[in-house]
Formats: sequence, structure tokens, C-alpha cells
Amino acid sequence: MSRTLSPARAATVLAAPALAALLLLAGCSAPPPAETAAPGASDAPEQSLECAQMVTNSGGLNDRSFNETSWAGMERAQEELGVEANVLVSTTESDLAPNVQAAVDTGCGFVLTVGYELAAATAEQAEANPDVQFAIVDEIVEAPNVRSIVFDTAQAAFLAGYAAASVSETGTVATFGGGNQPPVTLFMDGFAAGIDAFNEAKGADVQLLGWDPESQDGTFTGDFENVSLGQSQTQAFIAQGADVILPVAGQVGEGAFRASLDAGGEVLVLWVDNDGYDTLPEEFRPLLLTSVLKNTEDAVVGAVTDAADGTISDEPIIGTLENGGVDIAPFHDLDDRVSDETKAELDALREQIIAGEITVESPSSP
Repeated sequence: MSRTLSPARAATVLAAPALAALLLLAGCSAPPPAETAAPGASDAPEQSLECAQMVTNSGGLNDRSFNETSWAGMERAQEELGVEANVLVSTTESDLAPNVQAAVDTGCGFVLTVGYELAAATAEQAEANPDVQFAIVDEIVEAPNVRSIVFDTAQAAFLAGYAAASVSETGTVATFGGGNQPPVTLFMDGFAAGIDAFNEAKGADVQLLGWDPESQDGTFTGDFENVSLGQSQTQAFIAQGADVILPVAGQVGEGAFRASLDAGGEVLVLWVDNDGYDTLPEEFRPLLLTSVLKNTEDAVVGAVTDAADGTISDEPIIGTLENGGVDIAPFHDLDDRVSDETKAELDALREQIIAGEITVESPSSP
């Protein structure tokens, strides 16, 4: 019988006999490599696409987030398909619409845009250029020639919330976002649901600061680039007793690590979009519990591959735990902080979500 976990009150029943039978794994698995049927991927068709353009949002290319991983997908498509890839980097909001126009003006048959900021410009250019295949990351644009690349990150953030609650020593964890937008709040809803699931399973009372799933409101910096905002917000959470923090705010999230270092390194931090262990400064590694992953790179490769035969599509690409589009990263340096019991429970929860026995709900779910 399947169950539904709302972010307001997630519940799970982990039977002890079932857990005892689980094989304990060393850590939580990352998304599978590209060759294992990543979302949107397909066999390379006959090549007719000569070039592909990408437009970043105002966070720039090296954002340690979805711009960076999207471009990694474009670079892989260039290597694997022989499609010439190019990126137009936006640094301010005023760059957005002109950059999409410039991408179309190159005459390339594929244009990828990244983030909600580019939704309006993408929709406008898609209507004006029906023979161009557009795709957009982390946003839904309804048009016959736009593929929306989205991720059910609530599923993976649920696991992250459960893990965060399990290692908290103060019984208080926190999250903040860059803005109150669906791609952000989807993480926060899943995180809250995972904490509730831990409390239900363990009879615990771990508290979450920074997000109220019922009102769909919480703490936001209003920015995705100013690291000092993340640092000051994390300091405020630490003052309230939080010892595990999930920032969903792009580069602003790096401020959480800075605040932890200032506080003696006792506060753990989670990252989002890619594995922060690989993309963040090495000094942050001892503080990184895990990362909530979106397999954007493989999804972008899949979208370019599908466009290479000249077919125009509006079929969305949705990353889930089941297809490897989302997951949590290994615990890396903090592997010993997460008990074998918790790791086994996380594996069980992952399988229950994939099987549909647990549904992690959010108003922002794709």
C-alpha cells in the first residue's frame, strides 16, 4: 500500500526486522554514470545538428551550480556528438533577453537556457522561431519547441533531511533559499519532510528553522551571488542553536561554510545541484555532510542528442530517484558521522520512494 508524505508532516515506518535484513552500504549512492540511461539520454542519431548555444542566468558560468553542470553537458555533447557548443554568459538581468536573441541569431538549431530568469525570453524566442529546438533547465516553459529539464529534488532532499536530523547534536537544523521560487522551495519541502520522517521513526523532535511547509514561506536572502548574505544568515541560525544547514541559494550558500569556519567548524553544511566535495574549495570539505544532486549534465546531453536528428519536441525531461536524475552524494569525509543504521534506513527509504510506497509531496513538484 503506498503512502504520501506531505512536507508538513512526513511519516515513515521502518520495521526493525526489515532493516536488520538490509545490507549496510558504505555511503549513499550518487546518480549513475551517463551510460546507465540517464534522464533524456538516447542513442546518438544521425547527426544533423551542427551547433548548439547555451545562455546562463545572471549567476554566470562558474557558479558551482546549474550553470556549471549545464555547460558540462554541452561540452560532453560537443565531444560525443561533434556538435559545436558555445555559451553566452549573463552577468546581470539586462543581459538575459539579449543573450537569448544572440543565441538564436547564430542560426544554431538548439538553444539551452538556464534558470527561471530566462523563462520569459525563452518563451518569446521559441514562439518566434518554431524551427529551433529550445530547452530550459529548472523551469517549465510550455511551447511546442521547448523541452523543460526539471528535477524532483524533493525526493533527494528528503533523504538529506533524514540524514541531517540523524547527525544533529542540538536537535535544530536550518535551511534558507536565495528566493521563494519553485526550484528552491522544492528542496526545502523535501528537506522538511525528511526531518519529519526521522522524528516519526525515532520518536525524536528535531526542529527546522527557515522554512514552513504549510505556509510555503521561510528565510530567503533575495540573492544567489552575495556570499556575505549567506554568512550572516547562517550566523543567525547558529545563534538559534542550528548545527546543520542547507542553503539553497547558489553561490550565496558558500557563506554557510564561512560562518561554520568562524564558529569553529562545528556546524555541518549541505550543498545542492552538484557534489560540493568536487566543486567547492577544499577547506569546506570537512564541513560538508552531503549534497542534493541534480544530474543536469546527463539531462542536457540527452536533450542535445534528441535534437540532433532535427526533430522538434516539447517532451519534458524529469529527473527522479528512479531514473538517476536526483540523489544524494556520498558523505565523504563525514562518513563516520553517519551511522550504519542510518545508512541502511536511507537505502530503504530510497527504494520505498522509487517503488511508490512513499510519495514526497510539494506544491513545486514537477
